[in-house]
Amino acid sequence: MPQEIILLTGDIEGPHLAAELSAHNPLLHVNHVDGADTLRDALDMSGGSGANAGRRLVAFCTGVVVPADALAALPGPAYNFHPGPPTYPGSWAAGFALYDGTTRFGATLHVMEEKVDEGAIVEVDWFDFPADARLRYDELEVMAYQRCVGLFRKYASHLASDDAPLPLSGERWSGVKRTKAEATVMREPPRDATEDEIRRRFRAFGC
Repeated sequence: MPQEIILLTGDIEGPHLAAELSAHNPLLHVNHVDGADTLRDALDMSGGSGANAGRRLVAFCTGVVVPADALAALPGPAYNFHPGPPTYPGSWAAGFALYDGTTRFGATLHVMEEKVDEGAIVEVDWFDFPADARLRYDELEVMAYQRCVGLFRKYASHLASDDAPLPLSGERWSGVKRTKAEATVMREPPRDATEDEIRRRFRAFGC
């Protein structure tokens, strides 16, 4: 049974997700961290994975890239809740999905690897856009976030009380990995952009 979960997420989510985990294992220590430095502080970085026995890393909707040495210091798989489907790895998943004109989106629970959004997938919660919806990126982000919360609740018991790795689904990443820098470029239409292009970018990325 896990003794400690290092929970990498924001300050708003941290207490609520920690309570969810603790409800399934009252003896569990949940260590909330919010960055790469505090993550390293939570781990024994000099003693290898054996020095971190009983620890598990869970990341939830965070933009923090977990360093390779932190992953290597863990005794088992680390997991991430990504607010986008395997077709949209990386940053600004909702924005690029809307810009591409897709009508299906989702949230992904996956194993963390050194490279972002490439680890084996545990589950994808897919959903179709509401009929005739003209969603903006922030609205789609909220929908994906809610699906991440649902996945977290579904797997919280296993994460908190079972040392075994989560079962894998066999689904694979397939999309182009996007970056924050690419999204920033999309927020600045060229001078010769058409009115339709400007509206398309505003819907997907804001101004």
